[in-house]
Amino acid sequence: MRRTLKAAVLIVIGVIVAFPLFSIGYYTMVRTSTPIFCASCHEIRFAYQTWKTSTHVNNAQGFVADCMDCHLPAPHDTINFFYSKTAHGLKDIIIHLMGNPYDREKARRQAYASFKNEQCQKCHRNLLYIPDKRGAMLAHRSVVYARPGYEKRCVDCHRNLVHTQRPYYLYKQYRETYRGLGL
Repeated sequence: MRRTLKAAVLIVIGVIVAFPLFSIGYYTMVRTSTPIFCASCHEIRFAYQTWKTSTHVNNAQGFVADCMDCHLPAPHDTINFFYSKTAHGLKDIIIHLMGNPYDREKARRQAYASFKNEQCQKCHRNLLYIPDKRGAMLAHRSVVYARPGYEKRCVDCHRNLVHTQRPYYLYKQYRETYRGLGL
């Protein structure tokens, strides 16, 4: 009887302590996982503004890929997601507090060097079926099914889709119009 009572008390104490800690942790992760939160840091504001003008926000499909979609592993890989998110956030805070000037090009090179195709393929799953663009379909096939020694990364070809300063919003569905205007 005593043993059962002791176990029940420990479980109740565990729930009383664990539930608020889990809730606070979850709330913090949700609140800090938005593009607006990322833009609250002045070093990241340029990336936020240029992201807003890209096709990752403005596209015919109405889908928005935010910071987490590209810069962090998939959320279903929970441990790696939380670790990466925390490491990125702490790194940015430390750099900010040290007062060193933020080198946007260096940060961009480091980000692009760390990207894996799986990060792009979280959203871009159907790369091998592009009926009206055979060349693009074949190019993607050479990336998805790369021969050993010929591996490529998505960002090798798609380097300037996001975080490139533009004087206008780049809507994918109006791309031909932009070309006609010389933009």
